Amino acid sequence: MKRKSVKIGVRSVKGVLNDFVKTGNMIEAGKQVKGEKAIYFESIKGFRKALTPMRLSLLHLIKEKQPESIQCIARLAKRDIKSITVDITILESLNLIDLERKKVGRKEVTPRVEYDTIELSIAV
Repeated sequence: MKRKSVKIGVRSVKGVLNDFVKTGNMIEAGKQVKGEKAIYFESIKGFRKALTPMRLSLLHLIKEKQPESIQCIARLAKRDIKSITVDITILESLNLIDLERKKVGRKEVTPRVEYDTIELSIAV
């Protein structure tokens, strides 16, 4: 299913835990809880380390060009395959890209970006 946007935020651990407690209380009271999928970082420094300008441009490249392999991405980005592989691994671990395995037994994958926008929120 195609997502329209991904929510990314910077929040303190305390803020996340407070939301967790509120959600638990709502469930305990029998109230409906709306599920939210988001990626939160504890600091702007952590956010900037994970989502570098190169990784953001990689997301855009994958969305726009729809390359069939990591090798194709490396050619389009004019970067070496090792650094592309590292960035792809990090973006996949953050659930910002999906990797479609082509064949069993082979490591060839097709990266996909299944959303149109990234929404950023920073708690003050």
